[in-house]
Amino acid sequence: MFNPDELSVLGRQIAGLASSFDALPAYRENNNLAQIETVLQALSAKMADNYPYFHPFYLGQMLKPPHPIARLAYSLCLYINPNNHALDGGRATSALEKEAVADIARMFGWLDHLGHLTSGGTFANLEALWVAKNIAPGKSVAASELAHYTHERISRVLDIKFDKIPCDARGRMDVAALETRLREGEIGTVVVTLGTTLAGTLDPLDAILALRKTYDFRIHIDAAYGGYFSLCKMVTADSRRAMASIVQADSIVVDPHKHGLQPYGCGCVLFRDPAVGSYYKHDSPYTYFSSDELHLGEISLECSRPGAAAGALWATQKLLPLTPDGEFAAALQCSRDAAMSLFQWLALDKDCVTVLEPTLDIVLWLMASDSAKKSSALAQTVFDNAAALNLHLALARVPKKLLADKIAPDSAFWDDDDVVCLRVCLMKPAHKTWLPTIQQHLRAAMTAAHADIQTRQPAEVGQDGER
Repeated sequence: MFNPDELSVLGRQIAGLASSFDALPAYRENNNLAQIETVLQALSAKMADNYPYFHPFYLGQMLKPPHPIARLAYSLCLYINPNNHALDGGRATSALEKEAVADIARMFGWLDHLGHLTSGGTFANLEALWVAKNIAPGKSVAASELAHYTHERISRVLDIKFDKIPCDARGRMDVAALETRLREGEIGTVVVTLGTTLAGTLDPLDAILALRKTYDFRIHIDAAYGGYFSLCKMVTADSRRAMASIVQADSIVVDPHKHGLQPYGCGCVLFRDPAVGSYYKHDSPYTYFSSDELHLGEISLECSRPGAAAGALWATQKLLPLTPDGEFAAALQCSRDAAMSLFQWLALDKDCVTVLEPTLDIVLWLMASDSAKKSSALAQTVFDNAAALNLHLALARVPKKLLADKIAPDSAFWDDDDVVCLRVCLMKPAHKTWLPTIQQHLRAAMTAAHADIQTRQPAEVGQDGER
């Protein structure tokens, strides 16, 4: 993570960039570097109050460190600090953005498209649903109950009715329930999630596309988390069909700042039909006169956008092309392999009950117990014990329907509607090689949790299973 040699590379490239402007009259900023370093020293001390997101021992939330070339490219571009709203604010990086976004579109099988970078998946999804509203005014948006909460919030912002479709026992949108709603004729857009943030599950895109032959609706794919896995060899036939069907969607969102190895914030929205650009049309009396070429601000709801993000993405994709047989895809496959290995290890542990075989690189499990509340308390203790060992996990509430094949819905175990599970995101390629050490620490955290529960006096435990 902290590689001082990177700074030497950056210094040489900054010098080269500076020489490109030698024709200008000499100018140098007069900065007090001693004062700057004092403030940076204070900042460095404050930044230590963070989880070690860069380390393989961090498996909690969806936080993947940028690739070194992305860090360096972003920093290099910052010395110019281009703005990709208009060409006269970011001429070079606007061209790089178009090239990088076209590479992402090709990854999904699109040659013709309209697209651009955004500040993240939230704004990218907002643009996609805003276009959908313009195309089908008065119609509602439907998404699975496991879809990201941002879709319901965005629908409220855009004043669109939102339909929450139940998921099935595999964490995928229930197609029969969707068709029941479609028969009512009110749905204009179906959001298909490819990579739910709870468990990494994929909605059955191919089956939803089949419904489009009967019912009139747009398909928007939220692949913010899972989109890049389209480059990998998916294990199940269902997941292969879902990924192979992306090309037939109307719009796609993917987040380069998740699996694309980019710094925050870098999202991407794509539309199959470039004609939707007409909905972005607006007047500006001074912005777009430097070129007859399309300015990215003319196809984006956001105005100022960092050209540095485009430069970093372009550089990363030059080093690591988005091809199924390349180094980028191989690294993603390492994450998928690590998730499957951990899942299989947990499945053999009598203290654990696994939840859904991983489709991507997220693993969920609950602690074995005789009730949901006690299991939830155990999960919290394991979480705390692991953190004390510098192994950082996450917690998630899981509905009973996702455990139907492990624990019957009418079982006495269910003294609550859901159960708190342990959840890990094995996003780093290094997780595959670090897995034995991770398992060792995890085993220690789980053993200590059971020992703690067994040594408690009955009076110390309340009816909710917690102290």
